[in-house]
Amino acid sequence: MAEDQKHFNIELDEVTAEGTYSNLAIINHSNTEFVVDFVNIMPGVPKAKVKSRIILTPQHAKRLLNALSENIQRFEAANGVIKEGEVPHNLSSINFGPKGEA
Repeated sequence: MAEDQKHFNIELDEVTAEGTYSNLAIINHSNTEFVVDFVNIMPGVPKAKVKSRIILTPQHAKRLLNALSENIQRFEAANGVIKEGEVPHNLSSINFGPKGEA
């Protein structure tokens, strides 16, 4: 028996559709929620900025974990294994490559 798929009518405005770039996610949790802060760290900028904060119930966090895992598996099957870089211990150790001068 095939699973019944639920369809939702979801609106996506133009500003949200553009997306927000993030190169770091910081995750914290309490006993009732998970908080994911999406951060943008830029070279030469001393202070990183949280660009978006998403708050999830534990159940939704688990569903997100599973959905990300499934999508990463499909991506890697089509494109090869994603190589993980070292996780820096502090923001100042992130290497953006050589510095340019104008």
